[in-house]
Amino acid sequence: MCRSIKTLFNFEPPATELEIRDASLQFVRKLSGFNVPSQANAVAFDAAVEEVAASARRLIAALVTSAEPRTREAEAAKAKARFAARFASAPDAMD
Repeated sequence: MCRSIKTLFNFEPPATELEIRDASLQFVRKLSGFNVPSQANAVAFDAAVEEVAASARRLIAALVTSAEPRTREAEAAKAKARFAARFASAPDAMD
C-alpha cells in the first residue's frame, strides 16, 4: 500500500493539493489498517487524513534544496525503465 506514496518535494510544477491528500490518505490507511473505515471510525480517520495533509504541506513548504527540480515526466520514464528492466531479467515462470 505505501508503495503508492510518491515523493512530493522538489518537483516542477510543485505537488498539487490532490497529490498531498492522496499521499496522506495512503499513509493513514496504512497506519489504521482500514482501506475504508467503519462509520464509527470515519470521523477520526478523516481528521487524521487532514492532519497528515496539513503536516505534509508545512514540511514541503519548509524544505530547501540546491538540486534542480525534477519533472513528473522524467521520473515516470525512469520508473518505466526500471519496471521493464526488472521484468525483462525475471525468469520465465512457464519454463
